[in-house]
Amino acid sequence: MPEEPEQSVESSPPTASNDAWRRVQLARHAKRPHSLDYINRVFTGFHEIHGDRGFGDDPAIVAGFAFLDDNPIMVVGEQKGRDTKQKLYRNFGMPKPEGYRKALRLMQLASKFGRPVVTFLDTPGAYPGIDADERGQAEAIARNLREMARLACPVICVCIGEGGSGGALALGVGNCVLMLENAVYSVISPESCAAIIWRDSAKAELAAAALKLTAEDLQSLGLIDDIIPEPPGGAHENPDLAADLLATRLRRALRELSPLNSAELVQQRYTKFRRMGNFFL
Repeated sequence: MPEEPEQSVESSPPTASNDAWRRVQLARHAKRPHSLDYINRVFTGFHEIHGDRGFGDDPAIVAGFAFLDDNPIMVVGEQKGRDTKQKLYRNFGMPKPEGYRKALRLMQLASKFGRPVVTFLDTPGAYPGIDADERGQAEAIARNLREMARLACPVICVCIGEGGSGGALALGVGNCVLMLENAVYSVISPESCAAIIWRDSAKAELAAAALKLTAEDLQSLGLIDDIIPEPPGGAHENPDLAADLLATRLRRALRELSPLNSAELVQQRYTKFRRMGNFFL
């Protein structure tokens, strides 16, 4: 008798395992909107700024001034490529130290002038190459974590696709942390986790469920503040509607943070992250 075709994740009975893996696949979808797609739809007057004033520019991170309605904003986002040429140019969305230093330079500039910062997280992780290590990759990430905690302005972080490990967290210390419905945010990729735990990267689907990387998982654990809905089928099915939903939630976050002064913003951010993982409050 001929063998029956294997069922896809979409046609399998819903389980925690295949639902998490489906979210991973949607977060990595080839047509999923990236940072520049949202920047061009949500903001006006975007003026990109380049360079870390130390080594060079990193195209894996885009950053600059923009306006949300009439409000001046500093926007920083991790940018993946769409075609092969762009993927190579953007280094597949994996920032190097100069990218994180560029982001920090601009976030500190925004803090100096009291402009809110909006960051978009979308990376499989920080670039692990030798050249990045030679230029202080770990130090650059650690410095961002420390300095973002001290920014005297509202900071809103949005995971729009893949939130991979410290590469994403280096732009993720905010007063308000949001996730798109089909984004994922985790300390490690499912494939790498499966290779470590089971010595078999093919078990990535099981690892995805164990990692608790979906927006619902992270909200239940208190690691994010809210989930932004996506159009049916995912953000790639209707990027304009996805951008409208994102813009609506950003406006609300800015309204909620606007009454806080600089000291209160820093304290709120500090308290928020100190509470994470503490089960004895």
